[in-house]
Amino acid sequence: MRSRIRLILLRVVGALLRRLTGRPAGAQRRILVIKPDHLGDVLLLTPALRLLRQRLPDARIVLLIGPWSRAAVAHNADVDTILTCPFPGFTRAPQPRLSEPYRLLLKQAWLIRAGRFDAALIARDDHWWGALLTALAGIPRRVGYAVPEVAPFLSDALPHSFDDHVTAQSLALVQQLTGEPIPAPPAMVAPIGAADHAWAAQWLAQRQLDAQTLVAIHPGAGGAAKLWLPARWAALADALASRGCTIVLTGGEAERVLVTDIRARMTHAPITMVGEATLGQLAALYQRCALVLGVDSGPLHLAASTGVPTVALFGPGDHRRFGPWGDPARHVVIRSGLWCSPCGVMEACPRGTAPSECMSRITLAPVLDAATNLLATRA
Repeated sequence: MRSRIRLILLRVVGALLRRLTGRPAGAQRRILVIKPDHLGDVLLLTPALRLLRQRLPDARIVLLIGPWSRAAVAHNADVDTILTCPFPGFTRAPQPRLSEPYRLLLKQAWLIRAGRFDAALIARDDHWWGALLTALAGIPRRVGYAVPEVAPFLSDALPHSFDDHVTAQSLALVQQLTGEPIPAPPAMVAPIGAADHAWAAQWLAQRQLDAQTLVAIHPGAGGAAKLWLPARWAALADALASRGCTIVLTGGEAERVLVTDIRARMTHAPITMVGEATLGQLAALYQRCALVLGVDSGPLHLAASTGVPTVALFGPGDHRRFGPWGDPARHVVIRSGLWCSPCGVMEACPRGTAPSECMSRITLAPVLDAATNLLATRA
């Protein structure tokens, strides 16, 4: 009932805004792209940003993202300006007061109105808050998807399906804006600068490591339901080490306990790198690896953005929408195929299994086979 009432209110507000705000659409000289999500999803947006730059080389492209994902588009030449907003529902912080998201909405709309944007792309299909923001800001052309809560605030509402990959959705927004087809979808853009390359080269040289045998494993993720068993990561790492690979376990500070647990279970001592690198440095290191393995996480998408082959383990997340972007022969997804997967619940299994059954049912053999095949192909 509450969601139905909200939908009715959004439709009423959308109808009022179409009457009271906006200006005639003209040339696409100033483009606003809104993406409230975190690291992995913003990286999955970068092919659309590249296509937008190719289609409108003289336009000013402004990206509005959460401050938590700014590093994902560092050194990105396809964006002229990066603006940040602590989008409600994406801050991973305690719920604010009921009025706070709307006070923020009005403040952001006032700031964005000053930019006199010609068009906006709502690069998350269900983000009604962002769509309402662009309508309040008076942007004449607002391109997004015909999700019921979003459609009232759009000038161009594309047909929506939850079976489409989010990168393909973003590319379709650009196609709708420019009216030009997409002959070959661009690749992701990694956030690597010259200093990051120098850091990675020095990191390898100090340890006298051969990048051709270096395999990185990033076992952590933002949601506990997405994690694989530490014992299986340890067995996988030992199996690869016995085949001549040098294993490096990577993670952030929040994943130190997990990485330490996996290391303690191994018989071949790995290199560990926890909280020691910036996002760009980590990307530069991944780019030099022979292979990167992990679960459904931002760092796994970071690795894929560099072009290195990857193996990704998916459980509650939908690989059709959020899987690695690129050649599936180089970016292999492993799933258990459990009947309730994907459920989309990342923090804890809705059925109460711990670890999540969809992840615990992924056995060692298919992951090791995928890793071995990719290493053989690279060699």
